[in-house]
Amino acid sequence: MTFPASRPRRLRATPALRRMARETALAADDLIYPLFVVHGQGVRRPISSMPGICQLSVDQAVAEAQEAASLGIPAVILFGVPAVKDPLGSENFSDQGIIQQATRGLKTALPDLVVIVDLCLCEYTDHGHCGVLKDAGAMLRTPAADPEGCWRNGDFQIDNDATLEVLARAAVTYARAGADLIAPSGMMDGMVGTIRAALDAAGCQHVGILSYAIKYASAFYGPFREAAEGAPKFGDRKTHQMDPANSREALRELALDVAEGADMIMVKPALAYLDVIRSVRESCHLPVVAYNVSGEYSMVKAAASHGWLDEQKIALEILTAIKRAGADLIVTYHARDAAKWLSAASR
Repeated sequence: MTFPASRPRRLRATPALRRMARETALAADDLIYPLFVVHGQGVRRPISSMPGICQLSVDQAVAEAQEAASLGIPAVILFGVPAVKDPLGSENFSDQGIIQQATRGLKTALPDLVVIVDLCLCEYTDHGHCGVLKDAGAMLRTPAADPEGCWRNGDFQIDNDATLEVLARAAVTYARAGADLIAPSGMMDGMVGTIRAALDAAGCQHVGILSYAIKYASAFYGPFREAAEGAPKFGDRKTHQMDPANSREALRELALDVAEGADMIMVKPALAYLDVIRSVRESCHLPVVAYNVSGEYSMVKAAASHGWLDEQKIALEILTAIKRAGADLIVTYHARDAAKWLSAASR
């Protein structure tokens, strides 16, 4: 029997050979750790659907970020839970908003930490949508059909331009609080260009934009909506988030945000969209960030809790696959644990 001169198995024979031939290297430097911040002091409120993740008051968020930084994680991304919600999401652009407080606290304690601020209206509005509603009269209250007194979706619309005004105001307050990157996630048309213009006009040219350019209307976000308390009170987000069946559309969204001045590009979710991450990587020279979202995290946690999967092995395999697909950076709730596992493996 004739064999080829080169056999791939020769490079798998020992752990050292496998390390030498490894094409994709995952490191703590690749990870971004999400933090959910709330008002108060000494608050660590566990999120039931995301074991190991908590809502944190600013002091606790600082402590969490200090641990993450000590593990080599270079960045956090902040999500705020406001004290009061209203139709405009006013705390979003208040200098005393929870994100502004957290950003100042983090940059004071950890000047070298990269602080990324998620920018959207859903956590801050009383209706839970990503933008300002155009016609509140189109929402009908139907107590008989809905004993909980929730709103039923009629023909409500999001006012794109009014939303851009709110996003611009909020972005400037985040930048002035010390944010390094603003991450608009609402998939509003023109959001990157509007935010870039507002930051530049405010003298914040140094602050970058990490755009959620490609964000799908995904079922994987369920646990996040508990964590950020931002579930919509009616309807859904399919009018502005992308259809999971589409991939070519992602390149159109990418091109628009690059043209408007994005500094980094986000693909969200990650695990079911590895093909999209690869397409974006091949079409774009900007850093590509992938969001390993709450549902992806919680599935691993649930399976591991039953002994069906080895959490460490599967989490690192997933993160490696996301990076192999083309992501330069990965937002993941496993960031802290992954950094510990990677450190232990390198000893």
